[in-house]
Amino acid sequence: MTAEPVATRWLTAEQLGPHFDDGGPVVLIESHEVFRRRPTHRQKAHLYVSALRHRARQLGDRVELVESSSYADALGARGLTGDRLEVVGATSWAVRALVERLGATVLPDRGFVTSRDDFAAWAEGRKPSQLVMDRFYRFVREESGILMEGSAPAGGQFSFDADNRERPPKGTATLGLPAPWAPEEDDIDAEVRATLDALEADGVRFLGSDGPRQFAATREEALAALDDFIEVRLGDFGPFEDAMLAGDSVMAHSRLSVPLNLGLLHPLEVVERVVAEYAAGRAPLNSVEGLVRQLIGWREWVWHLYWHLGPDYTTSNNALDAHTPLPASWWALDSAVIADEVEAACLSSVLTDVAQRGWAHHIPRLMVLGNHALQRGYDPVELTRWFQGAFVDGTPWVMPANVVGMSQWADGGVMATKPYASGGAYIQRMSDYCGSCRFDPKKRVGEDACPFTAGYWAFLDRVEPSIRGNHRMAQPLAGLRRLADRDQLVAQERARTRY
Repeated sequence: MTAEPVATRWLTAEQLGPHFDDGGPVVLIESHEVFRRRPTHRQKAHLYVSALRHRARQLGDRVELVESSSYADALGARGLTGDRLEVVGATSWAVRALVERLGATVLPDRGFVTSRDDFAAWAEGRKPSQLVMDRFYRFVREESGILMEGSAPAGGQFSFDADNRERPPKGTATLGLPAPWAPEEDDIDAEVRATLDALEADGVRFLGSDGPRQFAATREEALAALDDFIEVRLGDFGPFEDAMLAGDSVMAHSRLSVPLNLGLLHPLEVVERVVAEYAAGRAPLNSVEGLVRQLIGWREWVWHLYWHLGPDYTTSNNALDAHTPLPASWWALDSAVIADEVEAACLSSVLTDVAQRGWAHHIPRLMVLGNHALQRGYDPVELTRWFQGAFVDGTPWVMPANVVGMSQWADGGVMATKPYASGGAYIQRMSDYCGSCRFDPKKRVGEDACPFTAGYWAFLDRVEPSIRGNHRMAQPLAGLRRLADRDQLVAQERARTRY
């Protein structure tokens, strides 16, 4: 009698935690070719390769770590097709197509609180414009009982977002919190750095600069980062969630999106930890609910929308007809180039943070980088590629909806009811950037006109035919029509070459 073949589980670099591993043989694939095909931040490349190698060491004899130019070649060369190969869901449309072609056994998704069936049941009968995050978040809270007191939400409301918009403290360069947790590099990191040096010598061009690894690459490190956030930052997270300081890129944010997207933490364990802090009276509800909303609201919603909207979502949506190529300074992600070419203090500071760390919290991403790109009409496909490569937490599933939908409104309103465009007044209110900037956020015309303030009105002028029917844009468009200097402003912004 012939024994049934034992399936080997292929775990991707986004599936490195214990909840993806049930004890059978495992294959991990380290592909350097991806760094040739897709521009990737040097620190992101280091993190991913380090995480794979650390996991391989932990799994010992159970795992084979394969270096290959192609996932398909690595699996095929080992006969890992059909019932000899199994995968946990799929982390992207490309991975899904590959495992279907190989005939692998596909296990249900892990690493999320809700299943695709849960989302499908919630989405049934709803129009695309009705798939809004707030409704989905409420659904998850009610179904899971998280932060619920019987049938009512804790504190009497589902969202405390209105309480989480405090301006940064005046007269200080930082929020005053200790430096965030950081790992200690080991021999694996030294080997990874040598590998990446060799790739650069062979012509691979990474984005940004190298530096000590800043994010968790192992389960143990991820738990340490979680402990540190809860002890040091959770209490201040809510109030200053939307605030920005040039001298404090982390503020009170957790940076846990990185180990979460590597699969080193499960979102539910993070949620349970922070909810326990609230229950014990050690953390305010607005901070706890804000983080819970990020994890079981936003993160879950974006994951499900990635699959719900289909593989062509990024390339088939350009509602505002945006085709401007990204500036060379964005693709260089070199601090010296940024300092020389980018004059706006907010934009220069955030781009420099990304160049040096491969990370920025969600407000600089949306209201500085995304807002600027929206105003200038940067191509949403190219912009999505940039965000995915430049950010250490930029997985294939997380960036399309965040960039194409939320940030650039290229899907015409599936993700957001109106474009997230704003002038310099918002940045001045929520940051300290403007005090050191040569541009004046109150001016829209002239040598010192703020490129965000002027850019906002020039953006409305450009896209007015596309957004005229959006009732949420009626008031801004009415203001545009009242501008006496509209023609002068538009001409100025069309001629602007420095921001």
